[in-house]
Amino acid sequence: MIDLIKTSLPNRDECASSLRNVLDALYVLNGKWKLALILSLIQSSKRFGEIQRDLEGISPKVLNNELKDLELNGFIKRHVYETTPVSIIYEATEYSRTLKGVISELSSWGEQHRNRIKESMRKQA
Repeated sequence: MIDLIKTSLPNRDECASSLRNVLDALYVLNGKWKLALILSLIQSSKRFGEIQRDLEGISPKVLNNELKDLELNGFIKRHVYETTPVSIIYEATEYSRTLKGVISELSSWGEQHRNRIKESMRKQA
């Protein structure tokens, strides 16, 4: 954990710049499904139905919109194969792999938070 007493606080310009950067990132990755969707496709390329099974609870409409947004922002590629019926495979791009550190940190923080909540619930019981 960072010792805030020994760490100098950012000045106003650094803070504003950092805030802009975070807002830009959140604008592109907003919603509860985008990072999970990227993580699913980083593991392996998948068809629409396979993605939907990975992400329990996502509706087809929402999944379709999320896939379009991620493709527009360069995180995934959509490959259409002229078979009967047409096959569409989605895959993560190299750019999506730049989120590996973010996803790893969020995973660690999520685990820490879940454990904290469980511990808090135990103390209340």
